[in-house]
Amino acid sequence: MEKSIVLRCRSPLWFVISTAFVFWCFLFYFNSSALRSSGNEYLYAFLFRGSKLLLVADNNHVEPVNQPFLMDDRVQPVVQLPGTVDLSEHSREDEPVKEPSIAQESTGIQAVSRVTIIENVEAKSSSNVSSAEDRVDQPGDKADSDTCSGRYIYVYDLPGRFNADILRDCLSLNLWTDMCKYLANFGLGPQLADSGRVFSSTSWYATDQFSLDVIFNSRMKQYECLTNDSSLASAIFVPFYAGLDVGRYLWRYNTSVRDSTSLALMKWLAERPEWKVLGGRDHFLLAGRTTWDFRRMTEEDSGWGNKLMFLPEAKNMTMLVIESSPLHRNDFAIPYPTFFHPKRDDEVFQWQNRMRRVKRRHLFSFVGAPRPSLSGSIRGKIIDQCLSSKGKCRLLNCDAGWKSCHSPSSVMKMFQNSVFCLQPPGDSYSRKSAFDSMLAGCIPVFFHPGSAYVQYLWHLPKDYTKYSVFISENDVKEGRVSIREKLLQIPNEEVRAKREEVIRLIPRLIYADSRSRLKTTEDAFDLTIKGVIDRVDRIRKEISDGVNSDIDYPEVYTWKYNLFGTVEKHDWDPFFPS
Repeated sequence: MEKSIVLRCRSPLWFVISTAFVFWCFLFYFNSSALRSSGNEYLYAFLFRGSKLLLVADNNHVEPVNQPFLMDDRVQPVVQLPGTVDLSEHSREDEPVKEPSIAQESTGIQAVSRVTIIENVEAKSSSNVSSAEDRVDQPGDKADSDTCSGRYIYVYDLPGRFNADILRDCLSLNLWTDMCKYLANFGLGPQLADSGRVFSSTSWYATDQFSLDVIFNSRMKQYECLTNDSSLASAIFVPFYAGLDVGRYLWRYNTSVRDSTSLALMKWLAERPEWKVLGGRDHFLLAGRTTWDFRRMTEEDSGWGNKLMFLPEAKNMTMLVIESSPLHRNDFAIPYPTFFHPKRDDEVFQWQNRMRRVKRRHLFSFVGAPRPSLSGSIRGKIIDQCLSSKGKCRLLNCDAGWKSCHSPSSVMKMFQNSVFCLQPPGDSYSRKSAFDSMLAGCIPVFFHPGSAYVQYLWHLPKDYTKYSVFISENDVKEGRVSIREKLLQIPNEEVRAKREEVIRLIPRLIYADSRSRLKTTEDAFDLTIKGVIDRVDRIRKEISDGVNSDIDYPEVYTWKYNLFGTVEKHDWDPFFPS
């Protein structure tokens, strides 16, 4: 009797629930069909502006699997590094020079035929990434055990012309590459499938080396110690997309256009009360390109880049770049973005363990193209030595095999199969390839101290012998060294120790996905923030004590002072002008 009553009551209830479920499915299908019919089938990039989002929609399917992808610089003039080579010709990192064309599709991924920017989309309704305003902590409301004490950061709410408007016009950001697709996934780019079992199953993306502006800014919005009270902040962040800004004007524009946004930003900052407290010495900015793109030394239109780094206000700030100048004080290098952006700590640990177990069939390898137009370049000699190494070296010549060279899976597979990876200078001292190779557990071989040792001081050990091999480029030029014999002479125990150190460094060289948070692992972003705060703390203390360590040494010896704490003579002096 009791059971029959329960059954009679249960039946109508389940009928109501089932009817509601069917009705909800119908509404969902209807709305999805409407979206598809509008032409915006693939909504693939969510780009921040304050507490709102910019939603980039594309009506083409993006298929990143096994597509060619540039590993290093796009087509650009060879930038004159102090004391290095002639700058009169244009070159492309690991690719022959081509005449620029905005319509040219250089990556192999389908072009975006129409990009629509949809504003005023709330972050919470479209993504699990909350805005900076939603994440702001109120230091005054916390107990004495405030875990953010000494780590608070204040972020400016800049006018749109300095960030959001630059993204809105993403098709104009690069003459040869459609940057719109590489701004997908908060700057990580299209997701890569595990073709050939080269990658792990998730968290691998076709990340453009110049998308760090967006990646870093997205991570900053998730920083756990944001504050809206600048007086309590340890440092103040300026979310200007400096790298994307200069990239769109590097060719076919005069100096006044190239400088205009930077000049406007500095004028805006100088009028802010937060700036006037320390004259900008507690401010920092991320410029996601090499320092040479921001150090134009002439007002002639033939000069390369803009003059952001030379502006008086910029000299007071901490400027973050993917390659710094050894000869200047106001910029600091942080790692190039790689293809791996994990969401969880265990993804990092699993990848490290996988790189420990992988079998490496080649003694050394080189991925790159010769530089015949660069006087003093050793790439041609490196390629010759690789070809004559009696099977010990694997070469991926980007002059001949362009598509394979610029495929993430092809390049990463070669690095994983190599014990040592050769990393000579390219258009500038450093290369993205160095970080890709270390991500694969391959021991880097550097030929110039400017390629890593005087850079990335917050991320790499100062004792470079722990994780790398150094062979002087002068010895290679003059034929005094055989790379093959030099590497064969390293004892097996030392090789294993170096490889283990490289694998240990992997978390420090990657940028985690901003849509999640690593709990126990510090990545490149975390270490960068620590480095910035430590530097600002030192500056504050020096101001309080009435001292200025910058005047203790000539600026041209910045590399030496930062690395060794002295400006005494060193074996590397011939590598840098004085």
